[in-house]
Amino acid sequence: GSLGFLTETTLEDLYPTLEQVLNGKCEIENRMLLNAEVLRDGKRIENFNVLNDIVINKGALARIVNLEVFVDGQYMTSYRADGLIIASPTGSTAYSLSAGGPIIHPSMRALVLSPICPFALTNRPIVIPDSSSIKVQLTTRNEDEDVRVTLDGQTGYSMKSGDILEAKKADTPVKLVQAPGKNYYQLLRKKLHWGGTTENNL
Repeated sequence: GSLGFLTETTLEDLYPTLEQVLNGKCEIENRMLLNAEVLRDGKRIENFNVLNDIVINKGALARIVNLEVFVDGQYMTSYRADGLIIASPTGSTAYSLSAGGPIIHPSMRALVLSPICPFALTNRPIVIPDSSSIKVQLTTRNEDEDVRVTLDGQTGYSMKSGDILEAKKADTPVKLVQAPGKNYYQLLRKKLHWGGTTENNL
């Protein structure tokens, strides 16, 4: 996206901030990664780690997709929607936020599932523990439907009816340098223009 929640330092503050970091005046923050596998006919065909989100969505000309979701082996729900976003706390301010999902503080041990334009208005985003294991099965009947899984908005893979995506917290986090003098709420105010008008900032 264009908001840049991970880019805390502006270009004007780059060199002073870099000097402070080199002098050890910074904090190292652990951010959760998501791990996902795509299974086809019981065999793993893709495996990946992402920072923000895993998105299953329909192609440009595809119809609504059908997804069955299980959490920790328990059936949760079936979505008829344009897609589904599985987001980490870091990714909660990315695509998931645009789909109506909540903002989750990076230190929270949680995951969020946000349906994209669901057919049923009662299908709302849900926050679950980060210890959860998520299984999403594509049950769309038309074999020719264009459905893709996209990783952090960068890389995509095609999915076929019957394919299963399994997602969970990755074993190892990613370490980020937190700029001196910055905090998460200050970042939210700046990026989302909280506490003031947005007319002059868009």
